[in-house]
Amino acid sequence: VQLQAFGGGLVQAGGFRRLSCSASGRAFINYTVAWFRQAPGKAREFVSAVKYGIGTTYYGDFVKGRFTISRDNVKRMVWLQIDSLQPEDTAVYYCAAASFLHDYDYGTERYYNFWGQGTLVTVSS
Repeated sequence: VQLQAFGGGLVQAGGFRRLSCSASGRAFINYTVAWFRQAPGKAREFVSAVKYGIGTTYYGDFVKGRFTISRDNVKRMVWLQIDSLQPEDTAVYYCAAASFLHDYDYGTERYYNFWGQGTLVTVSS
């Protein structure tokens, strides 16, 4: 599967952004798709994931209700809605996919074998 992330840009603090991840290839429904982010000078961290099949959602500990992940298997799309953006949300956001991923592995980037190119979100204060 090939992934393309887009939707980043410059946003004022308090605003919102909807990131998109489009996928090409077969059997998209069989893939767990996740968002990770990497802030300047920091390690990449898990943001959210939506499971293959039934679409169970998972979120990183820092999310605190400001992020919402969703998917459309027919359109082969995954979205990440980010509300109440804060300057510390400034990062490159990556979407990633893995087929039939175990629930306990959803937050571990090494289990994702397909990655998009990343989209930069910059939040101004």
